[in-house]
Amino acid sequence: MARLATVTPPLQSLRDKGFDVLFLSHARSILEGEFPEALIEIERVLSAIELPISEIIGSGGGETQFTQRLRRALATLNWKKHIFEIGKTIDGVPRESTSHEVDHVKRYVDAGVVAMEIEWNNKDPFYDRDLENFKRLHAEGAISVGIIITRGQSLQESLWDAVHRFASERGIDSIEKLSENGVVPTPKQRANILKRVLRNKDPVPFATAWADNFVGNKFGQATTHWSKLMNRVERGVGNPCPLLLIGLPASIIVFDGAKVEPLSEEDAADGSEAA
Repeated sequence: MARLATVTPPLQSLRDKGFDVLFLSHARSILEGEFPEALIEIERVLSAIELPISEIIGSGGGETQFTQRLRRALATLNWKKHIFEIGKTIDGVPRESTSHEVDHVKRYVDAGVVAMEIEWNNKDPFYDRDLENFKRLHAEGAISVGIIITRGQSLQESLWDAVHRFASERGIDSIEKLSENGVVPTPKQRANILKRVLRNKDPVPFATAWADNFVGNKFGQATTHWSKLMNRVERGVGNPCPLLLIGLPASIIVFDGAKVEPLSEEDAADGSEAA
């Protein structure tokens, strides 16, 4: 009896590194059949990325250096920002016009268009915006597949340990040491940290109190990460647009010794960044 050939699943090298990878609504067959180059490009870019711990700690308002590097890597492969303009007319009279901006779009000759959004650390309702945009664009025939890249499950679950390790390795045991490392908590955050550190009953080590506060404020449950994205797609948001969802893993974190870029108090207070 003839044996069936073993076929390597798409993006397997990313799966092997801990990336979350999910294809929905026939996205796998569409990408493998019509857009194999897109899969190769995505795999190449994501396989090369690293996330220094100094950038996690130093991520304030605006985009992180990490997100900017990822965008530049995609842009070199011609994944560019694009505004889709969709207009409708009745008997030659314009009746309706809508526009949909997508951060990374690439047109493949004789195949179609693939659209991508990166949600590193935004408010989680941005998933609704992205998925609904993809749904409308797909319904209008403007795109064939929508892609979202976001914080994966393992990365989300490892952030506290990573931040605590940063504090421990750099000997951060006081507000002063924290400031020396470029992190300036808001007065409210400072008060919450010190309240736990200085209390008489069951005081908490400074590194622990700060890690709790920092991760809760910057990367809390109301921000964009894998489980929040899964909540949307399980409810059918974005359906029936074919989707490829990719979660960045904890394995991309690198414990570097670089100086943290100082955060302003406004940045420190912000619970997420524009991703």
